[in-house]
Formats: sequence, C-alpha cells, structure tokens
Amino acid sequence: MNKKMIQQAKKLQQDMLKMQDEIGSSTVEGTSGGGAVKVVVNGKLKLESISIAEEVVDSNEIEMLSDLILAAVNEGISKSQEEASKKMSSLTGGLNLPGF
Repeated sequence: MNKKMIQQAKKLQQDMLKMQDEIGSSTVEGTSGGGAVKVVVNGKLKLESISIAEEVVDSNEIEMLSDLILAAVNEGISKSQEEASKKMSSLTGGLNLPGF
C-alpha cells in the first residue's frame, strides 16, 4: 500500500470510531398503543426509559400492558439499529464491512 492509502485507512478508522461514539450517545423513541407506551433506547441498545399513560393502567389489563411495552421496546431497538446502520453506511460509502 502506498502512503496515501495508509493515511486514508487511518482517517477512515478515526471517522468510524467517532461515528460509533456518536451512535452510542444517540437516542430514539419507540411507541405503541397510539402513544400510550413510550420507550427511549440509546445507540448501545440499552433501554433508557419507559413512559406509560395513566389511562392504560388497569389491573385487569396487565397482559395488554405487557404486550404494549414489548412492542414499544422492540420498535425502539429496531429504530436504533436502523439509525446506526444509516450512519455507518454513510461513512463507509455503502460498503458492507463485517462488524459495522
């Protein structure tokens, strides 16, 4: 490899590390039940918060509430993964690099 290619590879590596930090600190919101349940998931796929509207809490509806939470968490994780993929794709020019 020539010197220019090595410099470009180092720059790409630095940019990828920076992008991974940005992804890790980003957050997305997932909702279900028309907004009755909201979750916030960070770029590291960790659930940060859950918000449940008072009108959906009823002791007779625990199963429904569990389903709403599950749907909201899964939506939040899916959105977080999509956002990470978009950001990494913009950095790598659409190349499918293993592990990114």
